[in-house]
Amino acid sequence: MINSSSDNVKKLNLINRRMFLTGSLKFLVMIGLVSRLFFLQVKENKKYLTLSDKNRIREWKLAPVRGEFEDYFGNVIAGNFEAYQLHIIPEEVEDFRYVIFRLKDLLELSDKEFKKILKRKNEIKPWETLIVSDNLSWKKFSKINNHLYDLNGVKPVISISRNYPFGENFTHVLGYVSQANENDVESNERIKKNFVPGLKIGKVGLEKSFENELIGTNDIERYEVNAYGRRISQLEFQKGEKGQTVRLTLDTKVQQQCNELLKDQAGSICVMDIYTGEIIAMHSSPSFDPNLFVFGISKDDWQIIRNDPMKPLVNKTLQGNYSPGSTIKPIVALSALENGVINTNFTVNCRGHKYPLELYGQTYHCWKKEGHGFMNLRNAMKQSCDTYFYEVARKLGVDKLSETAKKFGLGEKVFGGLFDIEKSGLVPNTQWKKNALGKGWLLGETIITGIGQGYIQTTPVQLCLMTAQIANGGYKIYPKIVDGDKKIAPIDKFMPLYTNSKNIKIVQDAMFASTNEVRGTSYKSRINDLKYQFAGKTGTAQVKKITEKDRELDLKTFEIPYDERDHALYIAYGPYKNPRYALSIIVEHGGSGSATAAPMAKKLFKTVIDRHLLRSNTNDKKYLDV
Repeated sequence: MINSSSDNVKKLNLINRRMFLTGSLKFLVMIGLVSRLFFLQVKENKKYLTLSDKNRIREWKLAPVRGEFEDYFGNVIAGNFEAYQLHIIPEEVEDFRYVIFRLKDLLELSDKEFKKILKRKNEIKPWETLIVSDNLSWKKFSKINNHLYDLNGVKPVISISRNYPFGENFTHVLGYVSQANENDVESNERIKKNFVPGLKIGKVGLEKSFENELIGTNDIERYEVNAYGRRISQLEFQKGEKGQTVRLTLDTKVQQQCNELLKDQAGSICVMDIYTGEIIAMHSSPSFDPNLFVFGISKDDWQIIRNDPMKPLVNKTLQGNYSPGSTIKPIVALSALENGVINTNFTVNCRGHKYPLELYGQTYHCWKKEGHGFMNLRNAMKQSCDTYFYEVARKLGVDKLSETAKKFGLGEKVFGGLFDIEKSGLVPNTQWKKNALGKGWLLGETIITGIGQGYIQTTPVQLCLMTAQIANGGYKIYPKIVDGDKKIAPIDKFMPLYTNSKNIKIVQDAMFASTNEVRGTSYKSRINDLKYQFAGKTGTAQVKKITEKDRELDLKTFEIPYDERDHALYIAYGPYKNPRYALSIIVEHGGSGSATAAPMAKKLFKTVIDRHLLRSNTNDKKYLDV
């Protein structure tokens, strides 16, 4: 009996202990659960509320509205239009295969287009945006919107894209935009901050130079989605800022005429205000339509542009390095006068090919076979006598000529760092050759430099600047293509480029004779009406050495292979009595400047001068608004 009672007590105590332990364990578990619930509900409330909102609320950045370019009269020359796009983020699509085949049917995509989309999909990360189309028609865009219930993860987007209403007329000035790549994003903080899939940025020209001012900021849209990721309602829309509008000094009408004058030819035309430095026109030919690049140029179009022997991708006004030919003669004459090497009575007898200048076994001919006879400065400029300028250059020396040429804008970039493609050209001197080639300067090199051949290289815009500063009386000007503050004096009257103003007038008079007097090299292109009358200087730059056989053949320009023909050049300013505008024209392989380039100037000056009053009135109104 006693043993039985003792066993019962032991069993009861064991059960009590187990119940206590179990109860304690339950209590601890309960405490843990309550604590965890309290921590999640109270302490971590904000965190999980935010995570919940992220699942429920989506944020969508839209492409910023790019600033526009306007010409001097306010015409939009680079604007924007609404483009209808279709985006997909692959990781947000439940059945990508179904969706993409559905889109193929709805958009009527060809097999080639479909394969391109699949290829792009394989090249991006699952969370990155796949652009199915960046330029849908309104009909197809509406069709997609009507079927969104069946297209989970598909995002129709109304974006902003670039438009160039004047096509090829401004291509080499403005450049073009195209889709930003990884390098563009990493190298520019503004692009990185405002980046969205399909963002278009400037690749060359002023589009690239003013990227930070043009890009603008994103529109941001916040909206609510359901558990399947479909949009329920828009919660907020934050409007971004449009990029700045950049106004240029260019005149569209003049720019278009330059394009027409150079049609089917390679070359450049530049027109400049000789007092303000404003660029009125700056055209390089041939050009191409920049709209082709906005949504990605096709391989066929790219090959056509790239393989064109006239090189439409080269901005000849800024990148083209040309021998100036006889257009350098006004600077040679001015330098000789300034340095007291010659005066207006200095005379040279030009006896033609039978009696060329001989120097160390080399012969130097004048272009005129029978010679010009006795030439003074005025007549030598008028008839472009090479023999006269051989002798002037010999007496002057290349170092003094180089100094004057650089004063007038040759040998350095006209726009500074505005265009990253602009070339400096080359104005040689004795020290340059020693440093660059490790050789001494030869007298024969001085002689050919005096007629714009040899090492000397200039860009068309430099020749225009040189001419403008001769035309304004010899004062330094600072060319500009972006319309700036009127308070900044464009002409520096405190920085004359001469030692004696009479020397500038002598050169101006000689250029007048070259265009407006009988036997002048551009006499056939003269305009008798004083309103349009201009002064100029022709130039013909050789691209290959002329042999004795070539001289004997004496072929016409059209009989010479295109690549071996001389470049045709012309510089001019007008109206002569009250000058206001200067221009330079270069036609690659165009033959003589008098036959090809000067007639273009005759047509161009009429347009430029007729539009002067309109330009002046626009300028006055602009200043009154300030």
